[in-house]
Amino acid sequence: MKDEKSDKSIQKYEPDQFGPLMKSMNEFFNQHPVKRILDSIDEFFEKPSTFSGFPIDMYETDTDLVISADLPGIKKEQIDIEYSEKYITITVNHIEELEETNEKKHYYIKKHSYNKASRTVSLPYPIRTNQIKASYVNGVLKINIPKQRKRKLVIDESM
Repeated sequence: MKDEKSDKSIQKYEPDQFGPLMKSMNEFFNQHPVKRILDSIDEFFEKPSTFSGFPIDMYETDTDLVISADLPGIKKEQIDIEYSEKYITITVNHIEELEETNEKKHYYIKKHSYNKASRTVSLPYPIRTNQIKASYVNGVLKINIPKQRKRKLVIDESM
């Protein structure tokens, strides 16, 4: 009695065997709706998120405590600043809308995204909140806080 397994012939791999399958897969992934989805997924992972945070620098001059934030590409209207005697919070709200129609290839895309980033800076000492000034020039936000005059205490030796 012969073993049935030994009678079956083993198929060899032919290089062109998967050619038509590979071609149809390539065509599928290059069609516009699918390609657009794949491109947007690639974009998401390729672009570092601008709004995961933004750099802030704090330094003192002779007269002011200065907080500086680099916000390239942001409009002044997208920036909110909240403050108290002990902290300052800078918030950036970015809304982007994209609408694209192509009647020739029969597709319509509408994309709406909203990003928000916020940084809170603890101040090294309480400040007078009525004297804070902010400016935004060439993508750099600067908040100037005048330093308070230091008071000196006279030591009394008679105690």
